[in-house]
Amino acid sequence: MTNLIISTIAATWIALIALLSVQNASLVSLKFVFWRSIDLPWGLVLAGAVAIGFTIGGCLPLLGSNSTSKRRG
Repeated sequence: MTNLIISTIAATWIALIALLSVQNASLVSLKFVFWRSIDLPWGLVLAGAVAIGFTIGGCLPLLGSNSTSKRRG
């Protein structure tokens, strides 16, 4: 059941990214302090941000499980 829920959430995110990408085809550039990227499609920036967020969110439970297992043992 958990896999179904996770798959549904992921599919919803992918569908929303695709919808927003089609509607917002303009180019944007990212700026961070003195660094500026090349012009990228808005949907690609959004998809990259979601992918990074999913990756970090998926790694956080792994970091937390090590500290709790050491306390119990």
